[in-house]
Amino acid sequence: MANFSKSQVPQFSVEVYQNEFLPEGGREVNAIVTVTSTGGGTTGGIPLADAAPAYGAGQGPGAAVVLMVDCSGSMDYPPTKMRNARDATAAAIGTLREGTRFAVVAGTHVAKDVYPGNGRLAVADAQTKAQAKEALRKLSAGGGTAIGTWLRLADRLLNSADVSIRHGILLTDGRNEHESPEDLRAAMDSCAGRFTCDARGVGTDWEVKEVTGIAAALLGTADIVADPAGLAADFTHMMENAMGKEVADVALRLWTPVGVEIRFVKQVAPTVADLTARRTEANARAGDYPTGSWGDESRDYHVCVLVPEAGIGQEMLAARVSLILPGPAGAGTPQTLSQGLVRAVWTDDMVASTSINPQVAHYTGQAELAQVIQQGLDARKSGDFDGATAKLGRAVQLASASGNQDTAKLLSKVVDVVDAATGTVRLKAKVAEADEMTLETRSTKTVRVKK
Repeated sequence: MANFSKSQVPQFSVEVYQNEFLPEGGREVNAIVTVTSTGGGTTGGIPLADAAPAYGAGQGPGAAVVLMVDCSGSMDYPPTKMRNARDATAAAIGTLREGTRFAVVAGTHVAKDVYPGNGRLAVADAQTKAQAKEALRKLSAGGGTAIGTWLRLADRLLNSADVSIRHGILLTDGRNEHESPEDLRAAMDSCAGRFTCDARGVGTDWEVKEVTGIAAALLGTADIVADPAGLAADFTHMMENAMGKEVADVALRLWTPVGVEIRFVKQVAPTVADLTARRTEANARAGDYPTGSWGDESRDYHVCVLVPEAGIGQEMLAARVSLILPGPAGAGTPQTLSQGLVRAVWTDDMVASTSINPQVAHYTGQAELAQVIQQGLDARKSGDFDGATAKLGRAVQLASASGNQDTAKLLSKVVDVVDAATGTVRLKAKVAEADEMTLETRSTKTVRVKK
């Protein structure tokens, strides 16, 4: 891990891919916005100390991490599950960067901060890591599951620290049976924008939509670890990614002229996530969409707007996309990290106006792929086998056409593929529960367009 001085933050760039040409009367404008962050650059000559809270231990922006470990009674069946969870959490703690604030929460029908305790965060060093691992050895399984209480405790702990990166890692093996769905939803809503959270389901007795819903609300990742023996490697990888984040709370700001309507704003790579409803108004003509924390990475967003009708030869700025970093502690003037423009040009050249930009076409297909997988699996669960066959067949066709080989492999465990090109499939008579849950959990993962 590279160390970054206080004068360094990632350097952001914005690239816009679109076909700006519309036919006479055309109104819908689509663009793929690629945002790339490269670590260690400077942002417009602005010291990070002026754009975000303080660093920790002189090694990049200050970070705090809370690990939430399911300790409900079901974690004892089989007993190796609890042992693997303890070992995985210990491995993740071993990956913590020196100076990172951290805590461990044991989650049942209540939440308890088992290390360091008393509502505090520890500062990672050799001694505190050893103490935390010792505390983990004392964890035992017993009680119910109320994940909202875990999230609320993590939020209190994380926000007790003056750091810029706040991150949670949550592990569960069961359904959220000891609080109402409304209570969990309220907890997620109260934590949204305050910290990011990666969520993992271990085994096959948990609810996919609960785990993926937590990750989506808190701008993190979700996955299944069907075999508890794989937890240590997964937790270590998650923690390494968390330690690679260098700047938090970056917003995608969309400015539109009078008369332009926003249809949607979606993240489309590395996963599909609809951000449309998460807009907060920045001013009369602009709104911000949250993107969470960034390290050395690149993501793609699909912006779709409706412009007023115009005549041949006219052109307009349909939208301006900016990356915005809030001022210190949310106060002061936000900093613009990078910008890109979305244009509309009306033409009578039918070839130009009917051509679909390759990036737009690719990600429209990837978004549909995620949707039809969900619809197909839901149809299969409800006994609508004809509907399931049609939807999952379309998913196979889209995965094959786009080169999404990982999703194609997962689909092949649920359906027998007769002809991938036409989407001709047969439902398998028997499907392992872990295979079905893996497909559902990973349905939103996309492949990037070949540029």
